[in-house]
Amino acid sequence: MTDVKAEAAVLEPTSALSVETVLSVRHWNEHLFSFKITRPASFRFRSGEFIMIGLMGENGKPLLRAYSIASPAWAEEIEFLSIKVPDGPLTSKLQLIQPGDQIYLGRKPTGTLVTDALSPGKRLFLFGSGTGLAPFLSLIRDPDVYECFEQVVVVHSVRRVDDLAFREELESQLAGDPLVEDQALVQLHYVPTVTREEFHTTGRINTLIDSGRLFQGIPGEARLDPATDRVMLCGSMAMNKDIAAMLEGMGFVEGSNNKPADFVIERAFVG
Repeated sequence: MTDVKAEAAVLEPTSALSVETVLSVRHWNEHLFSFKITRPASFRFRSGEFIMIGLMGENGKPLLRAYSIASPAWAEEIEFLSIKVPDGPLTSKLQLIQPGDQIYLGRKPTGTLVTDALSPGKRLFLFGSGTGLAPFLSLIRDPDVYECFEQVVVVHSVRRVDDLAFREELESQLAGDPLVEDQALVQLHYVPTVTREEFHTTGRINTLIDSGRLFQGIPGEARLDPATDRVMLCGSMAMNKDIAAMLEGMGFVEGSNNKPADFVIERAFVG
């Protein structure tokens, strides 16, 4: 029995946390995995939001971190995408979970990567690096997103080719999805890019924007325009900062749930 299983046996729900069961785990490589857990009947969230999840810490208190929800708001299960950090307080334990184990789930999802935080537009660009892809996996399976925008562009930047989690599903434009298959076939565009290995698209996201490579095959202007385009950012602090500065230089205004505008950033981080 692993340490995680021993800890999972003593989890108890609290006013802020429910206790859920791990349903499946998918290891993409030695430092990336995703997993699904049960969803409480009363749990509601908007596509793109994050929630606190965790395990019991060594001090007998819940050890929690913010994770974006990767599953759509209509799904019966809740899915997450996570890195594996050998000495990470939570991820060192979380990467060992198996189906049947228990995990804490917060009761109050929140976040800025929601369509409510953006003003109306024609194209929605979802810029993610690493596990920053997670909230976009939720958004692109939400029918309302395709009603709000004519084109939805997922740009995923990673170091290695095998870091491109969910690549097959994205390359198929969500073929077989029960709710958005038809819309995604026409409106969804997937642009994977790799920074440290050979691939058909290489370079950081800001480089693809500058060169115009990002816009190949996407209807509309070969540039970002605050009059028609909306952007969501979720990735490393450096990526968020660099692209936000680029967007502001182009005239984009950062939005929020209280004041919708041209682009939004997720500021919650996993560790």
